[in-house]
Amino acid sequence: MSEILSLAPQNVWKHFYDLTQIPRPSGHMERVQAFLLEFGKKTGVETFMDEAGNVIYKKPATPGMEDKKVVILQAHMDMVPQANKGTEHDFVKDPIQTYIDGEWVKAKGTTLGSDNGMGVAAIMAVMEDKNLKHGPLVGLITSDEETGMFGAFGLKPGTVEGDILLNLDSEEEGELYIGCAGGEDLTAELEYKPEAVNPAHVALKIVVKGLRGGHSGVQIGEGLANANKLMTRFVHHAIKYYGADLASWEGGNMRNAVPRECEAILTFPESELEKLTAYAKECEKTWQEEFDTIEKNILVLAERTELPQFIVPAPIRDNVISALYACPNGVERYIPTIPDTVETSSNLAIVTIGEGKVAIKVLTRSSRETMKDYRNTAIENCFSMAGMSVVRSGGYSGWSPDVNSPILHAMKKSYQQQFGKEPKISVIHAGLECGIIGSVVPGLDMISFGPTLQCPHTPEERCHIPSVPKFYDFLIATLENTPKK
Repeated sequence: MSEILSLAPQNVWKHFYDLTQIPRPSGHMERVQAFLLEFGKKTGVETFMDEAGNVIYKKPATPGMEDKKVVILQAHMDMVPQANKGTEHDFVKDPIQTYIDGEWVKAKGTTLGSDNGMGVAAIMAVMEDKNLKHGPLVGLITSDEETGMFGAFGLKPGTVEGDILLNLDSEEEGELYIGCAGGEDLTAELEYKPEAVNPAHVALKIVVKGLRGGHSGVQIGEGLANANKLMTRFVHHAIKYYGADLASWEGGNMRNAVPRECEAILTFPESELEKLTAYAKECEKTWQEEFDTIEKNILVLAERTELPQFIVPAPIRDNVISALYACPNGVERYIPTIPDTVETSSNLAIVTIGEGKVAIKVLTRSSRETMKDYRNTAIENCFSMAGMSVVRSGGYSGWSPDVNSPILHAMKKSYQQQFGKEPKISVIHAGLECGIIGSVVPGLDMISFGPTLQCPHTPEERCHIPSVPKFYDFLIATLENTPKK
């Protein structure tokens, strides 16, 4: 694991290594908060934690650079806890097991936490280095970003002040993001009285697995398979043609990750066992063909299991399955003026059915408020017609791009001087915290950038080693060339 300590720049990788040793899944921030507070005190910068659990550093300008604009360096401390089936890992207790694979740093069977650990590590390196040239700096490390941006939402006016926000939570070196999508959560729930299972039936556990999964914003345009959607197709067919009943369903576990796995238990007449088992293999073949070049390892398993005691009543079952079938998922449309950038999408993220309750969670994203409302209203109506109670929550606005941004022009010039080419300017289809922070600290000039990461929010997450020194060198040059007030 410690082999990553030899990578360059060592002052960034050493802090990232330390972060991998501290469990920090969303919702469990105590240990990483204590670590970050202790680091700040040891480093000698002003350090405190606000009511929302955000850790703040304040570092004065180097002599002669007091007239520079105040820069807020921002990243989030939590990580998405995802592990492969069969990987024994307790994200609340166990460190992340890292290793080097060619040009990539990866984790053994789990998410790596480079989202957003690399951003946090870079902030720590800047705060620690006494030889850098920079104006006044603020480090803002937010809590619980992945589950609802609670740290950013809890930031109170006056807690931090600045002129420029550099968000270090992007995933493609050489790209500068000047805008992002807003988002809104939708939760649909229904309670029901379970019915006794037909004792003459047999049971199968149907498992859909092997999907890539991925970030429900950044990767939604790749056409990834959604395990909940595939399972819906299977269950719908099993009910219609094989007389199946539904006992339970567990699919997905993160609102902002495309679900990779889903399990459902079906009961049905034993006479249909062979047909239903064969249908599982048929689905596997069909879906492998449908998602050819996108998904390479789709598996559909049908395993005999113990007959459960209860099933979902048929009217409830049929309404819920119909709603899941009809629920919009994936890309709604692309930005008309930037045709290769997703504007509006949704992710059927979590479905749980059993023990008298149905609970469904969807995350909708859009860089256009009217289209975000349109998509979520469609989803809301879908589940309302199935008799479910629907709550929309956690809505946040997108970050509107400013092509005339002074820091954008300064960073474009700096990147050209350093690397001999212009950076790509983009709008990201993900929920960066910039828009939320910008509403608390008015007038911020904002840019988001970072090293190259792939497959965040999945156990395939990896960080591109050669991109890290470029990212950090560019950050340092940006701080040195910050415009004056």
